[in-house]
Amino acid sequence: MDRDDDILELVPPVEEEKPRRRKRLLVLLFLLGVAATVAGYTAYALFTGSASENQTISSGTLALTLGTTGTSGNRLNVNATDIAAGDTMQRSFDLSSSGTIDFNGTPTLTTTASTSSLLDTDGTDGLQMTIDRCSVAWTEGGTPPAYTYTCGGTTSTVLASRAIIGSNIALSNLSDLATAGTTARLRLTVTLPTGAGNTFQNRSSTIVYTFIGTQRAGTNK
Repeated sequence: MDRDDDILELVPPVEEEKPRRRKRLLVLLFLLGVAATVAGYTAYALFTGSASENQTISSGTLALTLGTTGTSGNRLNVNATDIAAGDTMQRSFDLSSSGTIDFNGTPTLTTTASTSSLLDTDGTDGLQMTIDRCSVAWTEGGTPPAYTYTCGGTTSTVLASRAIIGSNIALSNLSDLATAGTTARLRLTVTLPTGAGNTFQNRSSTIVYTFIGTQRAGTNK
């Protein structure tokens, strides 16, 4: 019995060692947390510097505009009725490069028929058109809607006679319209040829005139 008691006394108390390890582990974790916190505060405490500036960037406008409707600056919307073979219709209009951005060359013309008939579908005996330019404003005469126009300056051909319907029709003597702020004084003449026979009677077409330009090439700004 005494020997067994002696042996038991030599065995270290295991239960008391575990709490000590836990305490050491907790202390270590606490110290690591404190160190991380201090490091974080140290990082945010570094000096900083900055610089800033404002830059405003704005885009321009690219615009082709017609003159005021109802004046000699735009008679394109004046209709013509009861026309016969050989009749001619003259209409003046101003075309302006009214934006702030230049165009790339001369604008083109596209014409369509929102209401179509033989008057516009027959390219030979149907409606034909020409466009002229005057160096000054056209002098308007005649009795509305049968307007007539004379030029007190110099005339030039913008579009030679051709069928009234076409797409991207090239125009001449309008190169100055590439520059923003320029206006061209124009006269449209529409004719029903004498070759138009009886099949052209009692027909009606509505023509839409669309002038199109593209912007200049990109550049440094």
